[in-house]
Amino acid sequence: MRALLALLLLLPMSAFADTIDKADTAWILTATALVLFMTLPGLSFFYAGLVRSKNVLSVLMQCFAIACLASIVWLAFGYSLAFGEGNAFIGDFSKAFLNGVGKDSVSGTLPEPLFFIFQMTFAIITPALIVGGFAERMKFSSVLLFTTGWLILVYLPVCHWVWGGGWLAEMGMLDFAGGTVVHITAGVGALVAAIVIKNRHGFGSANLIPHNLTMTVAGAGMLWVGWFGFNGGSAVAANGDAAMAILVTHISAAAGSLTWAGLEWKKYGKPSVLGIVTGMVAGLGTITPASGFVGPAASLVIGISAGIVCFYCTNLIKQKWKIDDSLDVFPVHGVGGILGTFLAGIFCSPDLGIFSGYGFGGDNQNIAQQLGVQSIGIVATFAYTAIVSYFLLKVVGLMTKGIRVDHEQEIQGLDIVSHEERGYNL
Repeated sequence: MRALLALLLLLPMSAFADTIDKADTAWILTATALVLFMTLPGLSFFYAGLVRSKNVLSVLMQCFAIACLASIVWLAFGYSLAFGEGNAFIGDFSKAFLNGVGKDSVSGTLPEPLFFIFQMTFAIITPALIVGGFAERMKFSSVLLFTTGWLILVYLPVCHWVWGGGWLAEMGMLDFAGGTVVHITAGVGALVAAIVIKNRHGFGSANLIPHNLTMTVAGAGMLWVGWFGFNGGSAVAANGDAAMAILVTHISAAAGSLTWAGLEWKKYGKPSVLGIVTGMVAGLGTITPASGFVGPAASLVIGISAGIVCFYCTNLIKQKWKIDDSLDVFPVHGVGGILGTFLAGIFCSPDLGIFSGYGFGGDNQNIAQQLGVQSIGIVATFAYTAIVSYFLLKVVGLMTKGIRVDHEQEIQGLDIVSHEERGYNL
């Protein structure tokens, strides 16, 4: 017996790699709840407060239904296609309906069912973000069909490219928690949807104002807290990486908030509540891809950059280009994801990063190479998502005899038209 124990002690630690760690498991259980909390009720409240009162239930219903729908798709084949071995573009069906996965199955240091549901929460919030691009004017049947197709044709392949061992992962793409997988895909999907479905009636007038900013601020606070699980949980361990990811996430959110509010103050004479919470989301979205690779000082720069770039992009898209991305999904999430993914390639370097970076070796040649990889990932994700989203919207429009409610229904409001209910009975 002693000889056997001595032999086991001589084995390399890698021999014990696929065993469950209780601390990691406890943390990811918590992080999973936090990320689901971001959608239900965080994002739901954030969005619902930004629309008019006649559409508040429709937004809540869309977010809730998407959470249910994405969960079933993820179970049926989504997890398998995203994280199955497959090929460089897409996974396989080896784990459809969690075939072969039981309570004792292990993924790294976690029970595999836990890794499954943690990743499921990302698949839930990503299409829910797109709701902000077509809020107040898309048929509920079209929302369900588009979400299903978009998850299958956009989210699953891109997730596999980056996190499932696909071609971008093989190139060395840095995306810690979803700059490309979540924010660029959702932002571009929302932008394309806004263009295809066209502007709301009365776009540009004072009539399209948020009906309940109190609800929006409450949702924003939930998003901020939940994002600790989003980014910190992406370390998939209870360790220093998770702690640092949470720290830089918070700093970037704070910096983005104050920067956006300051720009509004200078431009319009007063800072708005809507502006400070939107700046927070911009800071959170932009730090997401870099959160596991940069230090606190770099996150401050990233947050300030997010506040500036996303603020001006929001004004550009709505005021200059006249695109009714209703709740600013693309200029906040899409642009933030692009900016953060690119900056991750700079600030991850111990040499060119600010004070500390945790990426590659850090010489200038590697930095140039990494920025090249980051740029390829950004362009590929943007182009693929835009093309597939466009054609998917056209197909859904044919299937539902028009993707948009008619003029009279839009005036009446989607709460009554789609659900025969009112958010407020006053």
